[in-house]
Amino acid sequence: MEQLTLTTPALLFSAISLIMLAYTNRFLAYASVIRSLHDKYQQNKDSLLIAQIKNIKQRLYLTRSMQIFGITSLLLCVLTMFLIYIEQNIIAIWVFGLALILLIISLALLIIEIQISVKALEHHIRDIENN
Repeated sequence: MEQLTLTTPALLFSAISLIMLAYTNRFLAYASVIRSLHDKYQQNKDSLLIAQIKNIKQRLYLTRSMQIFGITSLLLCVLTMFLIYIEQNIIAIWVFGLALILLIISLALLIIEIQISVKALEHHIRDIENN
């Protein structure tokens, strides 16, 4: 087995940072949509708005989970670097493997969230096409 070096987990820093930026942008967009839906719901308690609120709530929780898994992955990369620094290479390999698994989970949740987003937009497109 090849030796794990400090540069290996460090390579993920920029990738995870960009992913976290994208996740944060999604979160902020959802916050804006939720505020807008809240105002509309206060004026008109429409069942369509309730469905949209449930959909955005599900996507918001998925985004939170994506962020948690991504941040934990980044923290484990830092821990991996520390373990390499103190020459605990076997533990470092396992911790880095766990970091990769958490990143995979985060990205898988992103795929699920995108699918839900597309379905929500398809409802709007159908509504436009029917009118």
